[in-house]
Amino acid sequence: MALDQSFVGRTYPPSRPYEVGREKIREFAEAIGDDNPAYTDVEAARALGHPDVIAPPTFVFSVTFQEAAGVVRDPKLGLDYARVVHRDQQFAYHRPVRAGDLLSVTSTIESIKSLAGNEVLDIRGDVQDAAGQPVVTVHTKLVARAVEAVEGE
Repeated sequence: MALDQSFVGRTYPPSRPYEVGREKIREFAEAIGDDNPAYTDVEAARALGHPDVIAPPTFVFSVTFQEAAGVVRDPKLGLDYARVVHRDQQFAYHRPVRAGDLLSVTSTIESIKSLAGNEVLDIRGDVQDAAGQPVVTVHTKLVARAVEAVEGE
């Protein structure tokens, strides 16, 4: 079943604020194997002009992907989440994510396309700080594979 095209342009309410902590940044940097001292050492971050430690560029993925998942689980959209695969993710930073940031995400469906029986959904996540200033814009591309492709596996 094709997704409802009237959802293109739909914006969902901002997410509950997420407080970025130094320990979460350290754990993330460690998990991805990035030993950049700006991620763990306040003085190293300050030497680079940041007020506190900063997060690796992909740190916001978990926050924005949760919100995108909430969008695609909207029952009115008509998407079978069991057929969804993550195709692409792009980050456009306005400034680095810093320890102490209180971030919220506003998700917007930018496009819905049908290609060879697959549904391709583009979602933009606008990440803002507590003052409403933009921090990063995240573009997520999800594909709901055709029923035939899923059943044939």
